[in-house]
Amino acid sequence: MAREQDYSALMRGLQELDFRKRQTPSDLVLIGDHAFPLAMNPRGQVLMAASRYGQGRVVVLGHEEYLTAFPGLVENALSWLMPCADPTPSVGIHQSCSAVADNLCYSAINAELGDFRSGFGVYVCDAYNVEMCAKDLVAFLKAGGGLLIAGQAWSWAEANPKENALLSFPGNKVCSVAGIYFSEHQGELGTFPVPMQIPVSWLSVSIGKDFKEDLEFLLRGVSEFDIRGGATPSEVLVHGPLAFPIGTTPDGRAFIAGAYYGQGRVIVATHEGYLGRESLSTFMVNAIHWLDEGRNGLVGVLPKLKGACTQLNKSGLKCQQTGFKEGLSVYVCTSYSDAQCDEIQDFVAEGGGLLIGGHAWYWAQTHTGCNVMTDYPGNHILNKMGLCLLGNTLSAGLYKARQSKQCAEDYHFRSMLQHFAEHVTLGKKLEEHEQASLKRLGSDCARYLQMQAHECASYASVLTVLTDMVKKAGVPQVCHKCPVKSPKDHLLLNVGAEVYKVCSDPDALLPYIIKDRPNLPTVSNARIRISAKTEGCEEWISTGLYLSPGMKTYIAIPPQIIGKGWKIQIGCQTDNIGKADVLKRAAVVHQRYPVNAEMIQVHNLWGGLIYLIAPPKSQVEDVEVIVQIAVQAPYYKSGETSVEEWVDHIRNAPAPWAELEFENIILTMESEVIRHLDRPDEVAALWDDIMRGIADLAAKPAKFHRKERFVADVQISHGFMHAGYPVMMHSSSARALVDPGKARKTGLWGAIHELGHNQQRGVWEFPPHTTECTCNIWSVYIHETVLGVIRERAHQNMSSDRRLTRAKNYVKSGRDLKNWSVWTALETYMQLQDEFGWDAFKKVFAAYHQMKDVPKNNKGKMNVYAETFSKVVNRNLAPFFKAWGWPIEPSTEERLSSLAVWSDHPMAQFA
Repeated sequence: MAREQDYSALMRGLQELDFRKRQTPSDLVLIGDHAFPLAMNPRGQVLMAASRYGQGRVVVLGHEEYLTAFPGLVENALSWLMPCADPTPSVGIHQSCSAVADNLCYSAINAELGDFRSGFGVYVCDAYNVEMCAKDLVAFLKAGGGLLIAGQAWSWAEANPKENALLSFPGNKVCSVAGIYFSEHQGELGTFPVPMQIPVSWLSVSIGKDFKEDLEFLLRGVSEFDIRGGATPSEVLVHGPLAFPIGTTPDGRAFIAGAYYGQGRVIVATHEGYLGRESLSTFMVNAIHWLDEGRNGLVGVLPKLKGACTQLNKSGLKCQQTGFKEGLSVYVCTSYSDAQCDEIQDFVAEGGGLLIGGHAWYWAQTHTGCNVMTDYPGNHILNKMGLCLLGNTLSAGLYKARQSKQCAEDYHFRSMLQHFAEHVTLGKKLEEHEQASLKRLGSDCARYLQMQAHECASYASVLTVLTDMVKKAGVPQVCHKCPVKSPKDHLLLNVGAEVYKVCSDPDALLPYIIKDRPNLPTVSNARIRISAKTEGCEEWISTGLYLSPGMKTYIAIPPQIIGKGWKIQIGCQTDNIGKADVLKRAAVVHQRYPVNAEMIQVHNLWGGLIYLIAPPKSQVEDVEVIVQIAVQAPYYKSGETSVEEWVDHIRNAPAPWAELEFENIILTMESEVIRHLDRPDEVAALWDDIMRGIADLAAKPAKFHRKERFVADVQISHGFMHAGYPVMMHSSSARALVDPGKARKTGLWGAIHELGHNQQRGVWEFPPHTTECTCNIWSVYIHETVLGVIRERAHQNMSSDRRLTRAKNYVKSGRDLKNWSVWTALETYMQLQDEFGWDAFKKVFAAYHQMKDVPKNNKGKMNVYAETFSKVVNRNLAPFFKAWGWPIEPSTEERLSSLAVWSDHPMAQFA
């Protein structure tokens, strides 16, 4: 990498750096993409650093004495700083650094003493005499010049206790644009070896400033943040050394945050609506003044943020509705565009203020498969500044403003990471509030690593720290018998998986994450024929192949599907169980790869079955995919696999996951469940009957457009089972799916319930009342008409006594729809079925297939349903539905008035 090459050039020929008997340096704070340490002491303090800005380069030494104390380093630095485009660059040296010129008198370098002027290729100066030419030096750097600057800020800070050293110390007005700051903290001395690679220490992963004074300024007159209402915020990850949370939820998740960046500052609000909200106006005015830094300059407001401009104008600020342009002191915009990303970043680095508002959760929902950390437009601007908008939402509410005195115990990603590293490395006990933050730290580490900012020195440093931590602490070997319960193990499991994805040598890390990997027999150059004709949803195409944990393979892709939105997926369990307190497997165990080349290498830390994912509205016929090496899985497919082949060898294939693919459904489970399955054809017959029954009741073709899927896993995201694609269920329930005899005797209520969920349609659903109700219409139908299990035996809640009791209790409670849900609501439909039969439901569902412009609110939809059912059965059902408390309108009753009234309905007895 270029950064490592820069480091090698700068430290060439140096074995150690002896800081003993030297003057005490400043500890340097590094931010941004380009700054990296050259010398670091055992406390993780940076004493020398280098960076780039624009086309130029800068080397910063923590004390001016080091310009002469380390002549070899200085000579390397001058060579590295020389502009490549200038064949005979001259080195300008400030008079205060004349000793450097004396050291260069025997070299071939053309040195000249004097103040800074144009024409130099490199300039050498101390950090105290640059204030007058700071802007010229920044422009010099940006245009391709080289700068060697040295000094310390701690004595300056002692002499100027009321000043902000990061902003006001002269040297910081230059080198901060490149992400290097002289701090007021003294660096510890000693003799330090020069490592082969850029030095890294977990101690260096720290916050670079006390933000007490910043928060006091920003929260002046602010006691609370009112973010109630329709503006749902995202969360912002505060990850930079000079970034800090401002507005947070009680558990410390930030919806407003700020940061120093170069000579400027930034504040992000995670919804643009907050920028113009009157209840937040005091804070927003404070924010503009903080960003403006006393210049009383022009505030440019993006034209679409009219509310923000109105509120700020009320405060007397000089505001103008405009896009980004020169001459602004503060720019107010949204996070939805990165059109002027570089210009805005330079604007802030060179002293401007940025107030940016917007959320990322909607973008994340509408850009499935994209990485919000790297692809969301606003994060292209914010990531370098130590802030990142996340794809999740926070609850809108009324939150108390943080007090500056609370900062010491506030959660901050970097400080918490440092404390945990100290716990792992030195065994230091964590405080109670730190223990409570470990699970969140694991999640934040995972999201931070997803930035994949390998070109950023700060990111590389955190990645190295986390990699070393995983190697030292190990990763818990999670399984059903060894669940992960402690916050520490949660963190290590989560972080270990994410580090594996992004580290430079995942194979070396694998033994620390999975200690006992199976050595399964493989097949080579497996040829898989695939066809697909998808409609509005993606479809998984099974290959019957499996990859062991960490196992890599190449897949040859036919040209017909390259660049067409297809993906390769490793792993059948797509549930994210990261919110669970106890884990029986890792939180996320599948991996996807875009199909964008003729040959793709794929792997997954946790292994898994191999799938091709066909995107919506795609059509291919009999194309061939070749998998270089993989493990054969037990895979039965109706019409292709014979019972003899299955029994003789296929069911004994070595992969730990198996699939049974039938006419309309695919069952995926651990292989041990099917090792002794002798009659897969009987299982196929069972599920063919069930799925045709599902389609029959829904008034749809018997052949599904997309086969349903079941996956049985050791742990799922919620519930005993849950609907979706695939339907997820616990491993303990898997055997029931492949036992036709038991299914036809005692039923499969839960499984059919979830398939019923997948049939629900918004036009005839009345959430939240019927969410767990109408899916059971399919459960009753399939058990009675397909499995031959009467409803009373299919589920205990379907007994006559319980049905009657529920109806009575509902009437006693006042026929209030707030009590009409689940089994009570199901009784409404069962009374209709008892009277009019299943054909009535089929005709109703069929009618909805042709229906357009159905209301979106429950009241409107309930009236449409009552009218539709009435017309199907040719009876006026309005009295029946009104007896159930439905909001039947007079207009609906009028339209049904010509039909014979169902007067003796079951609810009439409770009149």
